[in-house]
Amino acid sequence: MAEKSLNKPGAKKSRAFIMDLIYRMIKEKPLGTVGFVITLIFLLTAIFSKFLAPYNPNQYNSLSPLQGPSLKFWLGTDNLGRDLLSRIIYGARISVIVGLGASLLASVVEITIGVISGYVGGTFDLIVQRCVDAIMCFPTLILMMVIVSLVSPGIIQFILVLGINWGITGSRLIRSATITAKQNMYVQAAVSIGAPTPAIIFDHIIPNIMAPIIVQFTVRIPAVILTEASLSFLGLGIPAPAISWGGMLNGSARTYMLQDPWIGLWPGVALSLVVWGVSMFGDALRDLLDPRLRGGIGRYNAKVKHKPTVVAKSTDIEI
Repeated sequence: MAEKSLNKPGAKKSRAFIMDLIYRMIKEKPLGTVGFVITLIFLLTAIFSKFLAPYNPNQYNSLSPLQGPSLKFWLGTDNLGRDLLSRIIYGARISVIVGLGASLLASVVEITIGVISGYVGGTFDLIVQRCVDAIMCFPTLILMMVIVSLVSPGIIQFILVLGINWGITGSRLIRSATITAKQNMYVQAAVSIGAPTPAIIFDHIIPNIMAPIIVQFTVRIPAVILTEASLSFLGLGIPAPAISWGGMLNGSARTYMLQDPWIGLWPGVALSLVVWGVSMFGDALRDLLDPRLRGGIGRYNAKVKHKPTVVAKSTDIEI
């Protein structure tokens, strides 16, 4: 049965699509390929952080505080003698959990709001979009600070707050894609034969707007990671003993940064590198999945074949 399922035309098309996507990314998007490698290393580091970290990240060592990079401590130690490399490796786990969790929740929220609002239309769409406009008027970081200060900080609270807020603001793009897909002839044919609304949405609308959904998901991950790091830096992040890159830049890092610059340099480098890598990968994926750029001059390094123009020669005929 397993061999039959692997030999189905749908499975072959999926494998061919993934291989073609990887080939096009390597050929046309070199920065996107580098971003994909950074993202993959970031995910593997977070998954296997328990095996990669050389020391316990919360283990105090009074004999080696504020040490620079050495053979024993590759990235140095903080003011309590804790290994910075181990803390950065464990901090990747928090960033992955918050980034993927909040982005996944935001995708569910934006699909629910955007698809229903765009498909139903009318007065319902008008009311929903005015509520979305009201939420989009507030600056994201200020709104996050207010909400997080009202609820106790934690990983679950962060995922819920960031996911719901980013999902509501991102529903505008899904709504536009739904309105475009609703005008296709096959959707009109399904409506004319009396197909139920849930079947139309799940069979015709959502499969045809998966490209912007995937792009939104990948582009949102670095924004969520950066927002979580910003809140942790301001003291509203995930409390100890959980380790966050933004939390590592706060507190002791600001106090001892002039004495030991490594304590603030390495968390900032890790955060910048991951945000840049995931952003480049998301931008490349957006360009490759956008049907308006597929095969056109908008693709990076795409060669356009110009047809030779034929100039008709005019002949004077005397009568």
